[in-house]
Amino acid sequence: MIGGLYDGGPTYHSVGSGRIETFHWRSHVKLSRIIILVPVILFIVPLFTHYYLSKVESDSPNIDIHRTRSKLEAFEDFTSMKASDLKSRIEEMMRIKISVSNELRDLEAKRQRLQMEVSGFTQRIDELKQELLHQQTDLDRLKISVVQAQVAQREAVERNTPELAPPKRMLVDSLPPKVPPSHHFHSCRMHNCFDHSRCALTSGFPVFLYDPDLYSVVNPAWDVDGFLKTTIKQTLGYNPHLTSNPAEACVYIVLVGEALSTEAHGTKSSPLDVDKLHSLPYWGGDGRNHILLNLARRDLSVGSGNIFDELDTGRSMLVQSTFRRSQFRDNFDLIVPPILGPPGGDVWQDCPLMLPARRKYLLSFQGEMKSASRFATTPLGHSDDADADNELNLDVFIIQHLREMTTGMTLDKFLIQFECIPASDERKSVEIADWSLCGTDSSRKSILKDSTFALILAPSDADFLSTTLMQARLYEALRAGAIPVILGGDQVLLSYGEVVAWRRAAVFLPKARVTELHFLLRAIPDSDLLAMRRQGRTLWERYLGVAQGAVDTVVAVVRDRLGIPPLPAPQTPSPSVFNESFIPLRADNIVAEPEAEESLGPLEPPYPSPSFRRNYSTFLTQGHMIWNDWADPFNLYPQLPYDTVLPSDAKFIGSEVGFRPIGKGAGGAGKEFSESLGGNHPREQFTIVMLTYEREQVLINALARLYGLPYLNKVLVVWNSPKPPMEDLRWPEIGVPIHVIKALRNSLNNRFLPFDAIETEAVLSIDDDAHLRHDEIMFGFRVWREHRDRVVGFPGRFHAWDQNYHNAWNYNSNYSCELSMVLTGAAFFHKHYTYLYTHWLPQAIRDKVDEYMNCEDIAMNFLVSHITRKPPVKVTSRWTFRCPGCPVSLSEDDTHFQERHKCINFFSQVFGYMPLLNTQYRADSILFKTRIPHDKQKCFKFI
Repeated sequence: MIGGLYDGGPTYHSVGSGRIETFHWRSHVKLSRIIILVPVILFIVPLFTHYYLSKVESDSPNIDIHRTRSKLEAFEDFTSMKASDLKSRIEEMMRIKISVSNELRDLEAKRQRLQMEVSGFTQRIDELKQELLHQQTDLDRLKISVVQAQVAQREAVERNTPELAPPKRMLVDSLPPKVPPSHHFHSCRMHNCFDHSRCALTSGFPVFLYDPDLYSVVNPAWDVDGFLKTTIKQTLGYNPHLTSNPAEACVYIVLVGEALSTEAHGTKSSPLDVDKLHSLPYWGGDGRNHILLNLARRDLSVGSGNIFDELDTGRSMLVQSTFRRSQFRDNFDLIVPPILGPPGGDVWQDCPLMLPARRKYLLSFQGEMKSASRFATTPLGHSDDADADNELNLDVFIIQHLREMTTGMTLDKFLIQFECIPASDERKSVEIADWSLCGTDSSRKSILKDSTFALILAPSDADFLSTTLMQARLYEALRAGAIPVILGGDQVLLSYGEVVAWRRAAVFLPKARVTELHFLLRAIPDSDLLAMRRQGRTLWERYLGVAQGAVDTVVAVVRDRLGIPPLPAPQTPSPSVFNESFIPLRADNIVAEPEAEESLGPLEPPYPSPSFRRNYSTFLTQGHMIWNDWADPFNLYPQLPYDTVLPSDAKFIGSEVGFRPIGKGAGGAGKEFSESLGGNHPREQFTIVMLTYEREQVLINALARLYGLPYLNKVLVVWNSPKPPMEDLRWPEIGVPIHVIKALRNSLNNRFLPFDAIETEAVLSIDDDAHLRHDEIMFGFRVWREHRDRVVGFPGRFHAWDQNYHNAWNYNSNYSCELSMVLTGAAFFHKHYTYLYTHWLPQAIRDKVDEYMNCEDIAMNFLVSHITRKPPVKVTSRWTFRCPGCPVSLSEDDTHFQERHKCINFFSQVFGYMPLLNTQYRADSILFKTRIPHDKQKCFKFI
């Protein structure tokens, strides 16, 4: 039963469809409609009632008026009662509405709270899942570390080669004892005239210099050149082998000349005073372990170049430019060039560009024969010395043939002059028949700059192995970029011939083959011409161009004979930006690496690369221990400077015979490859060097992304800003040490300083705004391990010659099918190159980097390509890895590219040519885009 709405009494409906429809209609009636409907009813009902009563009264006049009135009053009472009941119901429904609204509001608030709780629980579940994933990854890495440690232990036991500690320096502590003088000094060699007991293998080869101002061994009528006195003291002062304690010295150096006469008309006496020489305080009676330096500079005559002839010099080594064949003691005495250059510094300004390969003259020679006394007094063919006649006859034939060659039917141009114009005034008889220099240094230099080859004639007197004039011609030819042609090269020796491969920079031809000279020179292709010219310039810059190089090389050659490694270079200190008492704050949470779902490597403590051991075996494998393995780790001899000052932590470089990478499957499946470094080199780690300047939050984000990166040894942050970091800056814990280095000044060259904190061979240079995934970094590390002598990185650039507008080199960063540079904002390279960049690269290049605050990455690419003659290696990465929310960097400036154009052109002038090499090679994973069968995909999913 359902109560009626209009009449206060019950209304019954039949059970069935009608009742259902009525209930359905009433359930849809809204309260607002009822409120509108009630006034309408209250208005219409009285009207109809009034109309009805009026009609009844008119139709029935006899009806009792009082009865009618009573009915009307009864109806009005009923109506008012009905309206009152309806109003009370409306008020009740309003109260119900308010109550329902409040309940709905409470339910909505409760629903929102429950949704927030559900969202929080869902987020927590996701975090726990991520944490579980990382913990599982860490567990896998620990398992790998255990397996690798077990294999390493087993291999160590099998090899039975325990780790060696760095050897302690062993020095003598007594002066050389006096022994009777030896009269067999003509047969001296290292085994019978050198005291090896003063030069232990770990002594470091200490060298003592007699002060030229205190110990003069020349006659009173002579004096040593003042420039050489100052220069030798200064240059040896920079040499790390120099010692001030004569008791611990291995060798003793005596500066004998260049000795210049102090008399107005000269003197015929010998410059060397033998009595003064023998009375030196550490001479020891026979002069063992003494080196006598006679360096020519102003006087290039034979008399000045060979002052030791027929004098008793005991068991001392002789170092000069002129030697007779009977006088020179092989592998004991040493031939050196004359000191014609400055004491030190950059000398690239004196060298012309190496291009074009072929110059105006194919061959040039300017000289005038200085007749020897033994030839001047005897007509040709009437000498008692048949060998002398043959030598003169051969020289006459050579002169005649060279003159005919210049006038022959050929398109090649020659400049051959056998008489000096103006004529030389040195007509006096000399000790040796040799070719004097014509003109001035500048005039000869201008001719040689236009010459592809420079002819150097061996002395007519075959008794001489070397003369100062011949060595001076070699110096000038290499300086001008003219390839030396040594005619008579089978009878002479060049400077430092026992350690320098001169055949890579010069052409040697016997005098008897002079008729084949033209053909041989024309047969050399342009590529070989440029290679020989480049090698010749390197030899000149390092060994001949400056006095520093010449003196250091003398010390290095003797040290090399003894098999003693060079002393380590002083590394760049790594001072912390924080005070000793300050403890940096640590961040609570770490930004995880979301891309690294698989295990990329083991979790292991930092360990350095093996040190110093190979220094003692290099001479066994390379023939000459010219440098330790830091100086020539890639067998580039002799591209690098002789006796380069080297680091104390020289590393083991190269593959290790019998080394077995950690792996489980035959052939190395993807999972095993991702769990090990692979390749043919022992397991190792790398160091990240990150340069930053007042971008603290960007730096912190970059450091946090390194959390969990395998094979990471440590991170060096080079703080280039003069202001220290904020004290409340929170540094993340990434599992390896973070060393913040305080830079002495704001310079981009700081990126490539050889910091002593770098203990690994591999260095990853990365910008603070670069974002690389862990798998990308690991793949780049693997590629570098197979190309250790090159720059291996991600962003590639190239250079191009602009012949339409500027006729110069341009720097280009557009996408291209080739590249010649890899930016060091994300690149691996060997620590060895940080030494070359800091100590070997011309200072002018580093100054240009500071001037523009730009181009340090271009300079590094120039250096590596020049040393290796190989292009860099680009590895696959995402198209861009820059941080989108980071502040604007220096590379966003409009002048950035203009400065890089200028840098490339300036660097090419300093090097003398363009060392960058183009390549279309890019390194990808071995299974990159390889269609793998379905049943093998699980095995290779980690590639």
